[in-house]
Amino acid sequence: MARSCLAVVLAAGEGTRMKSAKSKVLHAVGSLPMIAHVVRAAQSAEVDAVALVVGRDAETVRTAADTGLPVSTFEQTERLGTAHAVLAARDAIAKGYDDVLVIFGDTPLITPSTLANARASLAAGTDVVVIGFRTENPHGYGRLIEENGELVAIREHRDASEAERAITFCNGGMMAIAGDKALDLLNAIGNDNAKGEYYLTDIVGLAREQGGSVTAIEASADEILGVDTRAGLARVEAIWQAQKRHEMMMAGVTLRAPETVFLSHDTLIEADAVVEPNVVIGPGVTIRSGATIHAFSHLEGATVESGCSVGPFARLRPGAALEPGAKVGNFVEVKNAAIGTGAKVNHLAYVGDAEIGANANIGAGTITCNYDGFNKHKTTVGEGAFIGSNSSLVAPVTIGADSYVASGSVITREVPDDALAFGRAQQANKQGFARKLRERLKADKERRLKSGQ
Repeated sequence: MARSCLAVVLAAGEGTRMKSAKSKVLHAVGSLPMIAHVVRAAQSAEVDAVALVVGRDAETVRTAADTGLPVSTFEQTERLGTAHAVLAARDAIAKGYDDVLVIFGDTPLITPSTLANARASLAAGTDVVVIGFRTENPHGYGRLIEENGELVAIREHRDASEAERAITFCNGGMMAIAGDKALDLLNAIGNDNAKGEYYLTDIVGLAREQGGSVTAIEASADEILGVDTRAGLARVEAIWQAQKRHEMMMAGVTLRAPETVFLSHDTLIEADAVVEPNVVIGPGVTIRSGATIHAFSHLEGATVESGCSVGPFARLRPGAALEPGAKVGNFVEVKNAAIGTGAKVNHLAYVGDAEIGANANIGAGTITCNYDGFNKHKTTVGEGAFIGSNSSLVAPVTIGADSYVASGSVITREVPDDALAFGRAQQANKQGFARKLRERLKADKERRLKSGQ
């Protein structure tokens, strides 16, 4: 029978060192709030429910942590130590789960496998499992003291002997507790210390005093990294990005200069796609096999099908959908628009709220005038249509299949299939007027200079 599990996620950090108006755990890594990374890892470790211990922004934090698991929220009004924070979720713990995981909302790199290993140790009969890590520079960390495979103590650096300070296996703070003993152990933790706080680390000694089994498991140092400052956030982001890029390349994606490509938590890129340097990919992007994203492009909420070419210096905004073989070139912006199979928007254009038919050509400088100040309107360009450079398509408007729009046109009415549309004023040449205009403009300039304007 499967074991039930509660994850108590400590997310009450105020983020004062972040210099932020919002809760620390709401800051994003890979375009996803840190709290969501942590809860997703717990969900993948087959946790049944989440108890969030929060300070401010409780409802926003709860929303960010919603991955489909039941989530309850508990407010920690005083900061009296880690054990005190865990006991804020007393009502959830009392429901009688087999396993209780205690994890932090600001450690977005924690992996499901580490949490699953901690649970496996509980299933094997351990009462308390401490998650530790190894480091070549353990200064300042609590050391994990082991004897015969058991964890006998967590010794703070200031209290450790010289021999204990040589230990490189350190306390990561997170742990798993047998559900039937969790409340008794947590309630037994006292505050007889210099700060008068309730330390979760004291649970190790208490469990052993009661004849319980305590062990430590090892996670990577990266998994344990918590975020307290913007610098720490940048460090974690860099590690996360490096991991994501490596996964992509191992799956067959070509990243020309991987360290310059930035991905999001839900980025999907298929094998044999190519991403050139300095590309930023926001949430909601799918890039199919055989597509190429050229340098200095920005994509968000977009789908790029096989054989497409994007950029360089292109921007795909939410709702952009490129069908197979479509091309969006340099300095082109696409928003909420479908670009049909083989269609080309080569350069210096804006296509918003539109449907561009297969094999259509959108000339340089063309824009869809989709917004009237109050509402958005749709532009439809038929298959095989040719839109000349510097044209303005004033929506709502339909350009028929195989039609032509002359360069420089302002199109405000429907263009039928196979028609040629001119939407520009007739050219008039005034012989000799250029000289007269220059003389007038020169005289105006001289008058302004004399008057000091």
